[in-house]
Amino acid sequence: MFGWFSMPKLLPKTLRERNRYIAFEVVSNQRPSRRDLVSSLWYYHLRLWGEYGASRSSLWLMDWDKEKARGIIKVNHKSVDDVRATLALTSKIDRDDALIHVLKVSGTLKKARQAISK
Repeated sequence: MFGWFSMPKLLPKTLRERNRYIAFEVVSNQRPSRRDLVSSLWYYHLRLWGEYGASRSSLWLMDWDKEKARGIIKVNHKSVDDVRATLALTSKIDRDDALIHVLKVSGTLKKARQAISK
């Protein structure tokens, strides 16, 4: 029935969106859950850049280690500075005071994971 249908072709590497990975740590009295962290990141990102700016950043939380309070955010290469500003201005995560410290900005996920494992 679906013999005529085939998988879509992948975009060539030159046309794909380039990503950067931001390794960060959260300094807070409480260890926030992944859900609380994502909701507060999006809240501050939307307030700072609006819907149009937030949609262009392709913000995505890749990894989150609750015990170490460290994680990795995947972002469009053009929006790295915007997301760093959002992280710097994030002051509360789930009604608890928090500070987000950027450890490293990397072009590969492997190097970002090495930065949060130290």
